[in-house]
Amino acid sequence: MYEQVSHSLLNEILDELKPEILKRDLRHFYTRLGANFYAIHSLFHLLYGGREDFREQMIRLVEVMAIQYIKRSTELEQLDIEREQNHNWFLSQEWAGMALYSDCFAGDLNGLRDKLSYFNELGINMVHIMPILKCPEGARDGGYAVSDFRDVDPRAGSLDDLSQLASSMRKRGMLLTLDVVVNHTSNEHAWAVKARQGETKYQDYYYIFQNREIPDMFEETMPEIFPETAPGNFTWDEDMQKWVMTVFNDYQWDLNYSNPAVFIEMLDIILFWSNQGADIIRLDAVAFLWKKIGTTSQNEREAHLILQLMKDCCQVTAPAVLFIAEAIVAPVEITKYFGEDAIIAKECEIAYNATYMALLWDAVATKSTTLLNRGIQSLPDKLDRATWLNYVRCHDDIGLGFDDADIRLSGYEPHAHRKFLVDYFTGVYDDSPARGRPFGFNKKSGDVRISGSLSSLVGLEAALEKDDPDEIDLAIKIILLLNSMIFSFGGIPLLYYGDEIGTLNDYSYLDDDHKATDSRWLHRPRINWDKAELRYQHGSVEQKIFDGLKKMIAARKSIAAFADFNNRELLEVENPHLFAFLRTNPDRPGESILVVGNFDDSPQYLDQSKLGNRGIFEYGHIRDGYSGESPNLFKDQLVIPPYHFDWLTD
Repeated sequence: MYEQVSHSLLNEILDELKPEILKRDLRHFYTRLGANFYAIHSLFHLLYGGREDFREQMIRLVEVMAIQYIKRSTELEQLDIEREQNHNWFLSQEWAGMALYSDCFAGDLNGLRDKLSYFNELGINMVHIMPILKCPEGARDGGYAVSDFRDVDPRAGSLDDLSQLASSMRKRGMLLTLDVVVNHTSNEHAWAVKARQGETKYQDYYYIFQNREIPDMFEETMPEIFPETAPGNFTWDEDMQKWVMTVFNDYQWDLNYSNPAVFIEMLDIILFWSNQGADIIRLDAVAFLWKKIGTTSQNEREAHLILQLMKDCCQVTAPAVLFIAEAIVAPVEITKYFGEDAIIAKECEIAYNATYMALLWDAVATKSTTLLNRGIQSLPDKLDRATWLNYVRCHDDIGLGFDDADIRLSGYEPHAHRKFLVDYFTGVYDDSPARGRPFGFNKKSGDVRISGSLSSLVGLEAALEKDDPDEIDLAIKIILLLNSMIFSFGGIPLLYYGDEIGTLNDYSYLDDDHKATDSRWLHRPRINWDKAELRYQHGSVEQKIFDGLKKMIAARKSIAAFADFNNRELLEVENPHLFAFLRTNPDRPGESILVVGNFDDSPQYLDQSKLGNRGIFEYGHIRDGYSGESPNLFKDQLVIPPYHFDWLTD
């Protein structure tokens, strides 16, 4: 959009750019900057327009974008052009991801490069490497307490190792996803060190206060993220003799985005990792980016403005790169991180579907899909050019952030139902085979979350201990059922490392003083590659799960209806144990897939007449797109075995 004031400023800025910038061929940069500058200037002015140094900061912002554009490789520039031409590329059903810690999965980045054939074997073509940036030795929060945003932790490898990995992945048609922690730094980061030394410039990078007056105002409305291990939101720093905002842990200092220098620094860092070959950047803790007294300091309007500005700037310098919003928030809030009132994603193209994940676990515990169906109905529609990241497990805990109204409408009392779920998955409930552990208990609210591996939570650990073949097979069926729901729902399915071979809880974390108080390490294991070799042994647990998922991924990639173009219709089938939805080929509306899953331990029936006049099964030749076989039929009813799923078409 052309707007005289902003573009007049743009011309002035371009005239004042450093000579080394002006000498370079910046044709694509200038084109994209011109197209996006009105939005960039407007957002930057909304956030920082009242400052005397606004123009100076605006010049610095453009310089950062230009410098990182110059540093972008020819190969990545070509990728930018290709993805601009095919802007819906990430909505394809052909993507399947895995999240992992490089050290736990393969030792380091070089080891990970050696395992690329493993991903190819399974069908994985997107790999999310959990934080690899430099962190302190002890207080590191699983890599999310960053001490250097521009270097790889030596325990993972080097920048050169990462470059080689990224190049190898591109040659295999695989996407690389990296984390950038945008909300905070480690207290050992150079900015924090300089702040401790009294440098005002860097004290302004954080929320630092002389006394408790303002911190106490914040505390009145801010919740505690880790109430057991890190109560409160502020920490006293002895060196400065001041209070620092530390929302997550006392060693993680929250960045102050009301300072434009912080925004520009973090944008520069995002573009830096884009230039290292990241196809997707996961922005950690985005809901917390703006702090405001009298609020929860989450999901503030300014946080969304910051993300919009980051996206517009990234589209100028590295338009091939996508953003993932790590915002584990209420359903009504989550879709806002795509960007409101838009078709394309103004903020992040991808968001975690944490609601769907938690609802699936509810269905496992209750053997009922009542809350699952109601919760999905309450999930707002996504933008046309945005997508979900669907997952069963991840490195984090399982939160139970269902809407209380949905819980009541499903026939449960909210507090009692959440307590049942925690009791079930931690094995307190008598009939539960689960082996999870509680996490993040809040004495004030009574809230608690759940840790544990997928296999241990569905009863595989208990079944193996009993050496009960029937219970082992039942647990495997639940694993495949849950994954079938994320592979067919619409979005990018994301496996968690180890789940593909049935990895159980890892209790060794209890012997590590830095980890023992954090039960999430229960499901952050080191992969036993001898155990992984059992995937070639017919009849083993590893073979059944691995081959089941391998077949599932291959089937998904062949089914065009599983692309994510808002082409899903939730079906009401009047059976509280079944979850059913229809996926339609966006290019061939008459071509549909009926997805149905049975969350009960007994056979269930689906009356075909309840499906309405949707043009499916009209020829009577029904087959399962996963197995290739015909489903079980009795009269006009589909018979769905216990913990079974079908992807049905005619």
